[in-house]
Amino acid sequence: MKVLIVIFVYVCLSMLDKASYAADTLTQNSSIIDGQELISAGQIFCLGFFSPGSSKKYYLGIWYKNITPQTVVWVANREKPLNNSSGNLTIGADGNILLVDGVGNKIWYTNSSRSIQEPLAKLLDSGNLVLMDGKNHDSNSYIWQSFDYPTDTMLPGMKLGWDKASGLDRYLTSWKSADDDPSYGSFTYNFDHKEFAELVIHQGKNITFRSGIWNGVRFNSDDWTSFIGVTAFKPQLSVTKNEVVYWDEPGDRLSRFMMRDDGLLERYIWDSSIVKWTKMYEARKDLCDNYGACGINGVCNIDDVPVYCDCLKGFKPRSQDEWNSFNRSGGCIRKTPLNCTEADRFQKLSSVKLPMLLQFWTNSSMSLEECKVECLKDCSCTAYANSVINEGPHGCLIWFGDLIDIRLFISEDSLQLDLYVRLAASEIESTASASKRRKMALIISVSMAVFVLCIIFYICMKYAKVRKQKTTADLGHRNQNEKQASPLFDIDTILAATDSFSIENKIGQGGFGPVYKGILAQGQEIAVKRLSKTSKQGVTEFMNEVGLVAKLQHRNLVSVLGGCTYGNERMLVYEYMPNGSLNHFIFDPTQGKFLQWRKRYDIIMGVARGLLYLHQDSKLTIIHRDLKTSNILLDSELIAKISDFGVSHILEGDSSAVTTNKIVGTIGYMSPEYAVNGLLSLKSDVFSFGVIVLEILSGIRNNHFKNQDHPHNLLGQAWILWKEGRALEFMDANLDLTSIPSELLRCLQIGLLCVQKFPEDRPDMSSVVFMLGNESIALAQPKKPGFFSEEIEFHESSEKDTFSNNTMTITLLEARD
Repeated sequence: MKVLIVIFVYVCLSMLDKASYAADTLTQNSSIIDGQELISAGQIFCLGFFSPGSSKKYYLGIWYKNITPQTVVWVANREKPLNNSSGNLTIGADGNILLVDGVGNKIWYTNSSRSIQEPLAKLLDSGNLVLMDGKNHDSNSYIWQSFDYPTDTMLPGMKLGWDKASGLDRYLTSWKSADDDPSYGSFTYNFDHKEFAELVIHQGKNITFRSGIWNGVRFNSDDWTSFIGVTAFKPQLSVTKNEVVYWDEPGDRLSRFMMRDDGLLERYIWDSSIVKWTKMYEARKDLCDNYGACGINGVCNIDDVPVYCDCLKGFKPRSQDEWNSFNRSGGCIRKTPLNCTEADRFQKLSSVKLPMLLQFWTNSSMSLEECKVECLKDCSCTAYANSVINEGPHGCLIWFGDLIDIRLFISEDSLQLDLYVRLAASEIESTASASKRRKMALIISVSMAVFVLCIIFYICMKYAKVRKQKTTADLGHRNQNEKQASPLFDIDTILAATDSFSIENKIGQGGFGPVYKGILAQGQEIAVKRLSKTSKQGVTEFMNEVGLVAKLQHRNLVSVLGGCTYGNERMLVYEYMPNGSLNHFIFDPTQGKFLQWRKRYDIIMGVARGLLYLHQDSKLTIIHRDLKTSNILLDSELIAKISDFGVSHILEGDSSAVTTNKIVGTIGYMSPEYAVNGLLSLKSDVFSFGVIVLEILSGIRNNHFKNQDHPHNLLGQAWILWKEGRALEFMDANLDLTSIPSELLRCLQIGLLCVQKFPEDRPDMSSVVFMLGNESIALAQPKKPGFFSEEIEFHESSEKDTFSNNTMTITLLEARD
């Protein structure tokens, strides 16, 4: 009996110890096993053992204590997981933190050679695990700290970069799989340590993104460090001969900066009001952020839709055929060879991201004119610029050879350095002559316009009295219900709702401008789209659009509540969609699991019905023109709603199509006949809808799809697998393919019918809705999709004769994302 009592007491004490260990400090007389945790003093972070996702491996890591789902910010044994839960964390005899498995094998340890009198391991409220001497609590005397060995996450207070004194080079490395494998992934985020600091994302040895070089004030790119109004953190950077480091000073809210397993770099702030991480920054936010998107000697302009890429002045495509097929990664070559004498001239480019520093030379004391002279001395010099901007632009930076990764910024910025590209004198002269011709043509056009306006004014004045009388009579008989009212919000209401456009309320960014969440005084949640100041649309036209779009009422269209104008600011106010856009679900490995087939089918059907309303059932016949997954928003019940009518066209009369010289939209979703020839019709929207269907089925972006076996895009892959009878291989791995393969295959077939190359082959939206809702109806066999082959050919469409210029444009924005 005594023996049983002793055993019982021992077991109870063991269980009590395992369940109750919650101190923030580990000593040589204590240890941590599975189920026990170190908890920081402020109850912010935990350190313990975890097994991610479906993995059966165990890891020692740090995560937020009170945030669900578990958000891990640091992992000790990334490459050497425990095979079971028998791990033990302690402090060894030499004073190092030590992790061993169940049989005593060393799995991970801190490997410090410094002697410690009283070794302590402590988890701080910053999320930093430190090894210290109990007799000295000074942070500068830490023996070891986890902040010096980051994994995929950067926390406030943690430094990234190089420190000469310690020899440390701290950088982020993605997990191999966000779901279940924290071992080293393919992507890293670190400083390029040339003479000019630059943050770079690598995939293996290949660069996928770079911040632009440090110009003494900021990185030479869109300034992602200037988060005005942010209180959650404060970005800091130190560039000296002894260190190149970046860090965030802590603020009043939790924040983190992480390198995802798919190569995206994102910053999150914890929003306690909605109990959710809110994304406020993403590197590679658009196509022009992809390294070398336009190849050598190319320049990327996100405003220049649909193709974004152009050659630098004085250059031409290396392959015109590839260029015409929207493959512009091959870049550009010179039209005219350099003279390699002082006769060469320079083309000035302002507000650009300076080229990658591959071959370069610099001198900090030279003037810009001296820099030019130095460049002309060497025939391989291709461009020059000032090297720094602090205390006024000065210094010399010279590039040799081809120039790569140049992008044009949307707005001019005095904190950006000008780039001077070397050209043969004849190229500069031809450019100047062309400019003079354009100016002369503009003067003539303006003169003619003034003359015509004078005639019109004279005629209007002559008949003013008659027209006034007629207008008064007409107004007396007009039905008041037919008046078009433009719902108008005043600027004070918008500012109060969005907290003066606080960055913490920013929920999106596109070519049109940023989008902010707001709450009106009566409690209604709204989304405010702040349109780009570069838009050429006037206030009158803008308010006409607000009144017009506000009349579109359908379950699958986002409701436009009104608009606001203030100075040159123009804003659209929408109903708030709490689940954001569709692309945040289907293209995210984690979120995609929550969107199973039945809900995806409902979304497809909802988009189809919304598009049918625009094409046929509303009072107006509307071509959306920019239908894509990011413009499909989801409400609280995940009901799909089409949004963003900023570039829509209204068809008038009996016309079913239009010819336009102004092509706007998003590459990857535009139909071939529209992208290449400007032939816009209702069938253009049908093509975009088909792309969305294929993306929903596969979980892959059309523009991001690559296959080593063929050069085709996602549409081509779908068609190939369909023809070979392997269609189920096309489906998203998150979908359960065992119970509903027939519905999946039917939707794939409908998607392929919608993306056929020629518009007359595609069904209209009434047929699409009918096919989706009636499984007993036999479907036609799809033909080859648009953009399938490298050579794009079009025959004369049977609809071409009906194309007309008799249309009205709701809005014409210059950039789409």
